[in-house]
Amino acid sequence: MIVPMVKVYIAARCRDREELLEALRELGVVHLVPVDPNQVLSDGKAIEQVQNLHRALHALYGIVPAGETPELSPLEAAQEVIDVERHIVEDGNRLALLHHELEQMELWGNMQLEQVEDLRRAGVEVRFYVIDADDYRQVQAECVAEVGSQPGNRIVVAVATQGGPIEVPEGAVELPLPHRDVLMIKAEAARIDAALKTSHHRLSELAHLVPEMSRELADLEREAEFVRARHGGVTKDQLFALQGWMPAEHSEALPEKLAGQDLPAAVTIMPPAEDEVPPTLIRSPAWARSVEGLFKVLGTVAGYREFDVSVPFLIALPIFTAILISDGGYGAVLLLALTLGYGKASAVLGKHFTHLMIIVSVATLIWGLICATFFGVALYTPLIPVDLSEQSRNLLMRMSFWMGAIHLSIAQLWPAVGIFPHLRFLNRVGWAMFIWGMLGVVEYFVLKSAWGWHTPWPYLLIAGGTLAVVFAHPSKNVGKMLLLGLGDFPLSVLSAFSDVISYVRLMAVGLASSVLATSFNSMASDLEFWPLALVVLLFGHSLNLGLALIAMFAHGVRLNMLEFCNNLGMQWTGYRYSPFSQRTSQEF
Repeated sequence: MIVPMVKVYIAARCRDREELLEALRELGVVHLVPVDPNQVLSDGKAIEQVQNLHRALHALYGIVPAGETPELSPLEAAQEVIDVERHIVEDGNRLALLHHELEQMELWGNMQLEQVEDLRRAGVEVRFYVIDADDYRQVQAECVAEVGSQPGNRIVVAVATQGGPIEVPEGAVELPLPHRDVLMIKAEAARIDAALKTSHHRLSELAHLVPEMSRELADLEREAEFVRARHGGVTKDQLFALQGWMPAEHSEALPEKLAGQDLPAAVTIMPPAEDEVPPTLIRSPAWARSVEGLFKVLGTVAGYREFDVSVPFLIALPIFTAILISDGGYGAVLLLALTLGYGKASAVLGKHFTHLMIIVSVATLIWGLICATFFGVALYTPLIPVDLSEQSRNLLMRMSFWMGAIHLSIAQLWPAVGIFPHLRFLNRVGWAMFIWGMLGVVEYFVLKSAWGWHTPWPYLLIAGGTLAVVFAHPSKNVGKMLLLGLGDFPLSVLSAFSDVISYVRLMAVGLASSVLATSFNSMASDLEFWPLALVVLLFGHSLNLGLALIAMFAHGVRLNMLEFCNNLGMQWTGYRYSPFSQRTSQEF
């Protein structure tokens, strides 16, 4: 659920300002809001130091410490990491340019400019020309040699003379000597490559200081937060005042906590006004908190007056992903990898997202058992076949459409319960009925299912559409109410149709995944050399599993974030509740 918030105003004597801020930070429940955001001052140097530490830790992420530990302070180490990283980027770009230059030097081979200069000092003039191949015999000089070719039937000739005349055909283009030869370029590339190795080794040494830099970053962030809190208040007539938000469940205890620390302060608590937007604190059931990892990855926060969608997401996403993957073997591999490597997975993905992926892998394994498919092989007669037969395709499409109708109608009925008994709840009920009627339309067009007055679909469309139009904008002015409802209706009808039919992606992607797995098995079976067949199997199924995990975000998450949430009315306009605290999980 979304925890109810209250607005809190706190005032104390100016001389008690630091004690008040320390007390609030220790309590850790008040999300401070600047009285005047334009007056919030920040220490520019502290900000730069925090940014440098963030950049340095990001650069050192995944680097294994090696070599000796540098004797540097965390800030000095962070600055050196940034400098080394910049040199690595510059040297890498320079090395890429040198490799490109070497490709351009292919024409000159291993020619050394020093040798050409020696010839010139000896009185031998050497020149290079690009001519048509048919004009080669027209080149007149003491020494003529073809040394290269060019596109368009053109060649490169070298001519040498000791003061004698040089005659070349019309249209010949003299080719200037390069500024340096291949050996010079390779020598510079070797120096840069050595510098890159030295830089990477230095980063490995600096990686020893990651714990110190992390602690320094935490201290600086706490200090910066304290400065922002101080400047976010207002001082007037020897009083210092702050404002912010806090969970309503702790509002009564706040004055007592401050009084218990012998800190005289006035506390005023008010419910949020209609035009105010408190921060969002979601407290989902313990078994549904794994979805928080997904929201963190997506960077989405529900608005304060929106919905906690953790439970429906946790139910729908694993089911959708299991159908998108459609292979129990892949589910078993994921489950095994996540359980055996839980520590590393949690460190990289986060604890909650790792739990979510374990649930997804279990759901995939169960769906694979239902479909009897493991790594593209049907081990027994499936309850629900996943293959290219018309029967399988129609069954999977019908399942997809029905899951879509259930999913979308829940999204319509959920807010209807919240706004009851307001008449607009009938608009939501109407759209839920209309979606089921639209299910019949989709099945008629796609699956050639029955349609007519002997089916429930037309009645659901008529009854649902009537409720949707009439109660879209309840008003005593019946004419205005109907006109506004009719104005919104056509686009909403198209949206309902596209929303229901979009769930066909579950069948399409799941079937594609199954067929791709079977195809790789077929390719491997046609190979007589078993090591190569094993490579094909490993590569093919790894690729298919990777594509299936991408499909989880491209399709499974989409159906929840777009189709479901759009019907629910979610706009994800919230911002996260972040209390002024010691960065701990302590509560009252």
